[in-house]
Amino acid sequence: MKVHYLEVVSLDVDAVCNAYETAHGVSFGEADELLGGARTCTLSDGSIIGVRGPLRETEDPVVRPYWLVEDIDLAVANVEAEGAKIAMPPLEIPGKGKFAIYILGSNDHGLWQL
Repeated sequence: MKVHYLEVVSLDVDAVCNAYETAHGVSFGEADELLGGARTCTLSDGSIIGVRGPLRETEDPVVRPYWLVEDIDLAVANVEAEGAKIAMPPLEIPGKGKFAIYILGSNDHGLWQL
């Protein structure tokens, strides 16, 4: 089990990025429009941290892990069978893979297929 992408939705993107940079010695890039305008950094194990603002007025700040999976369609079907509500079905991001979002246990979770 590996987190491929950790998404932080924040009301103060720059403050969060600056704190992570100072505390952990990482560097965040400019906004990536393919990732909702997230500023990202890639860790030594290849996982990615993305910090972005809300994409709509109703989106609350959240920290959402996207777990790396081999078959996103199968993984979505499996979590749905366990009672998850699918908030975003699998969607392709050109050059980055596919992602999906589900809600289970009142928490947001993500899946990612390269």
